[in-house]
Amino acid sequence: MPNASRLRDSTQIVLPREALEGLESQLDDEFTVTVVREGEDYCRIIGSPVEIKAVSEFLARRGVTVR
Repeated sequence: MPNASRLRDSTQIVLPREALEGLESQLDDEFTVTVVREGEDYCRIIGSPVEIKAVSEFLARRGVTVR
């Protein structure tokens, strides 16, 4: 049985909203993910493990740190 926290980490990215400024439309155009606003401060990017890995690489190339 997979570890729940590891599975969650492979299917979502949580970032401060300002980190996605100007990138959200590109994410929608290039990837099959859902971007959900979490209150005033954070956004959650949800997708398959393959899409999340690709999004992480996309964000890293644009200087956004993903942990």
